[in-house]
Amino acid sequence: MGRFIPPDHSRGDETTVGGYALVHGRAAALEGPDGLSYSLEVLTDETGDAVRPYGAYVVFLKWRRLGEQGVAGHLETGFLAYADSAQEALNLAGDTPLVECQRLLDELVIVRDGDSGRRWFDAMRDEDGE
Repeated sequence: MGRFIPPDHSRGDETTVGGYALVHGRAAALEGPDGLSYSLEVLTDETGDAVRPYGAYVVFLKWRRLGEQGVAGHLETGFLAYADSAQEALNLAGDTPLVECQRLLDELVIVRDGDSGRRWFDAMRDEDGE
């Protein structure tokens, strides 16, 4: 069940991935060029590179638009930050501006779906003959 938690702007810069989560107490969400909702999270993984052992990337969770609430798929960026520890990489990628995340999401959706410029609701309207 949803509840309103007032933002605490003293906790960070809400224009970044990590800052938004701190200020609002939840992950940021963006709208993709397909008209669907995506929430985002920064994750880390080992890179296999001794010089840059950990990398951080953003995962975009695509939410269902119909039926029971839940995740319908996901998209991932490449590594956005590298560091000697997973926490350091996470902190570095957490400084990524949400504007940059929007650009990355748009790019990933276009690569996946093509650049039709149509959102899901426009396509549904066309199929119904309206």
